[in-house]
Amino acid sequence: MMGYTDRHCRYLLRLISKHAILYTEMVAAPALMQGNTERLLQFHQSEHPLALQLGGSDPEELARCARLVERAGYDEINLNVGCPSNRVQSGRFGACLMAEPDRVARCVDRMYKHVTLPITVKTRIGIDHMDSYESLHRFISSVAQTGCETFVIHARKAWLNGLSPRQNREVPPLRYERVHRLKQDLPRLNIVINGGLRSLDEAELQLKHVNGIMMGREVYNNPYILAEVDGRFYHDSATPAQRNEVFNRYLTYLEKQCARGVPLIRLIRPLMGLFQGQPGARNWRRKLSEVAHRPGTCAVVIDRITHESIDI
Repeated sequence: MMGYTDRHCRYLLRLISKHAILYTEMVAAPALMQGNTERLLQFHQSEHPLALQLGGSDPEELARCARLVERAGYDEINLNVGCPSNRVQSGRFGACLMAEPDRVARCVDRMYKHVTLPITVKTRIGIDHMDSYESLHRFISSVAQTGCETFVIHARKAWLNGLSPRQNREVPPLRYERVHRLKQDLPRLNIVINGGLRSLDEAELQLKHVNGIMMGREVYNNPYILAEVDGRFYHDSATPAQRNEVFNRYLTYLEKQCARGVPLIRLIRPLMGLFQGQPGARNWRRKLSEVAHRPGTCAVVIDRITHESIDI
């Protein structure tokens, strides 16, 4: 979800669900050590509970990054061992690390020795021709020896060569049964399943086999799917905010961020799917795309255009 689940997107999602755990886009450890730490780790306090997803392969570098993440106030560090993009592979992190379970274990162990935050790992069920259940079991068992208890598993393998990141989300078949078997064989671990889930009904069925569900693209494209999450999974009886209420609250945030110099297009992008499935949603997205580049006071312009687009 690099380039998607930025702090503005997460702010919008938190307006819809109070309890769902939000994950940042992946932050590369070298960038965090060499770049603008404050910018890369910035988030709004309302985003809690919030996990920072970290990419890297150097145990000492990751340990230093973990300290920065803890000081910044995050609730969890998630090591990404599942991203298959060429750019990530060239930095020797992401899914290619599934071929190096000992290295991943050292990375997790070093982070644990430097912070008190929970360290979790996001991975695939395999890579290339290393895609047997036995390989997955060995990988998870090896990393779990460090004390890591939670694994988020995308139930597809990744082809490191020959498929684009998008194709790697669609072409390799989903193998939910392998993740279910892993939970059966390693019952002490918290297993969270990811990949291809399109509804909360599907998610609820998965909870018969695993401890949790991660949803990515579906939530980004249809953020209001989270409106039922608090009541359905966290037993919160509060009435969820309606779409128009979410929009109006976000508009206040948007105006403040614009005043701080955040480009309007970055603030509009998370809103594109807010009315997904509703009458007028296509017109809503078209108008938002048009207004993103207009000059003028952003909140005033958006308020006028969106009221023309859909009855909110």
